[in-house]
Formats: sequence, structure tokens, C-alpha cells
Amino acid sequence: MEDYLVKSIAGNGMFRAYAVNASGVVAEAQRRHDTWSAASAALGRSLVGTLLLATSVLKGQEKMTVKINGNGPVGGIVIDGNANGTVKGYLQEPHVHLPLNEKHKIDVKGAVGTEGFLAVTKDQGVGDPFTGQVALVSGELGEDFTYYLAQSEQIPSAVGLSVFVNEDNTIDVAGGFLVQVLPNATDEAIDSLEAKLKDLPLVSQLLRDGKTPEDILNLLFDDDVKVLDRMPVKFECDCSKERFSESLAALPKHEIQAMIDEDHGATALCHFCGNEYHYSEADLKAVLAASHGEA
Repeated sequence: MEDYLVKSIAGNGMFRAYAVNASGVVAEAQRRHDTWSAASAALGRSLVGTLLLATSVLKGQEKMTVKINGNGPVGGIVIDGNANGTVKGYLQEPHVHLPLNEKHKIDVKGAVGTEGFLAVTKDQGVGDPFTGQVALVSGELGEDFTYYLAQSEQIPSAVGLSVFVNEDNTIDVAGGFLVQVLPNATDEAIDSLEAKLKDLPLVSQLLRDGKTPEDILNLLFDDDVKVLDRMPVKFECDCSKERFSESLAALPKHEIQAMIDEDHGATALCHFCGNEYHYSEADLKAVLAASHGEA
């Protein structure tokens, strides 16, 4: 099944609802970072949550960076997303595997931790980027994105995130939903939604059963869903040797010279995607000439 996200108005116009199948997105991240089960689930939920958040609150060429930093063994998680359905991300410790939790599921809470924060920095292309930050409330991440939306965006919401990790650490399915309560929503409609959310199977189970993002929204709103847009989503990094060259050029002259004299070259590693870029002595001399005016 292809990766895509659905935007809709649902429940007689009282809710904005989004759902996404991001199985390929998370599978690509797992492959690039060689994450183990608990880390795969934590990184996957973070990627799905950022996809939903970015496509629901950003416009045009706006971008956001989500940072999740708990006290769990995966360390910090960093995800970049935009309004066009593209994400990239990484975590500090990819090789984390934990015993299953009391529900016999992957222990995402144990991997992420509960003492820390979720911060969202939005770059609208004009002025300084704005950062909103909230304390982690569960470490399961769905509740944490929900809390962020309520506190920093002032949008009552419900977020569900789910990743099914195979025994060999690869990803079977990954996806999620985000529902925003609009000002005209009635108490009765909200109560009905809360009941549906309580009974909804895990998104990963629905995807494994062959359900689509549209099916998930229809389950929540009894088919009262008006689809506004369907958009592809993907894991994509915009790194390049040229961009890393710009970073190298910003280094002091003596550091670049040391790479030439002592190391006879350099290697740059992109944290987001794992790509490596190799610089020969000639490459570094060119960087040095361009940045410091020396051959």
C-alpha cells in the first residue's frame, strides 16, 4: 500500500481530521539508521507525529523541527518536516531493544522516557523561527503531540500514532491520525468522538488488516468524512556534498589545514539520513581557497 496522507472535514463540519499511512517512510528511516525494535517504534511514531503536525499547521514552504528529549535510552529525537509531506529524522541511540510492556507491546514510553520535553520550532521563512515547548506527559508520543497542540497551538486535538515492528527490526506498517476540534463542535459530537477513539483498534492493526487512511477516518466519524486532499508522504533528506562544503568553509582556517596535513581528507556524515560525503585533499584545498582565499 502506498504512503499517503488524507486531509478532511468530518463530523458535520465540526472536526478537521487527518490520517496517514507512513509505512514506507518509517521503513526507510529504520533501514538508514539500523534501529532496533524499541528505537524503531520511537523514531517511527515521532516521524508520523511530525508528518501529521506539519501538514496540519504549516502552509506553503514553511518548515518545522520537532525535538523530543526524555530520560530514556534512545536519547534525543530530532525530526524535520514541512507542509509538503516530507520528513527526515534521527535519534541518538538507534540500538535500543526493551522487554515488552504490560500490554505486550513495544515499550515506547520506556525507550523515550517521561522526564523531558517536546519542542516544536516553526520556520515560516520570515523573521526568527518560533519555538513552542511542553513537558512530556506520557512518553508514548501520541499523548505528547496531543498535549503540545492543546498547550502551544491552542487546538483541542486527539493524536494516535502506531508502528508495527517485525521480529527482525524491520517495519511492517506505520501510521496515525490527528483530529482537531473546531469551535462549532457540540458537546454531544465530542463525546461521540471520544467513545469512538476509545474503541478504535491500533492504527497499525487497521493498516495490517488492509484499511486505508480514509477507512480509519470513516471508522471515527461513521462515514461522515469529506476528503479535501490526498498527498504523498516520504522520507527525504536535502543534504548534499555542496551543503557540507559550506559548513566546512565556515571552520577556522587552521582546522581545515589540519585535515589536509594530518588526515589527508575528511568524511562528513549526515545525522538525518546516514549519507556520507568524502573529501579528498584536493577537495579540502578547494574549500580552503574558496573560503580563505588560499590555494
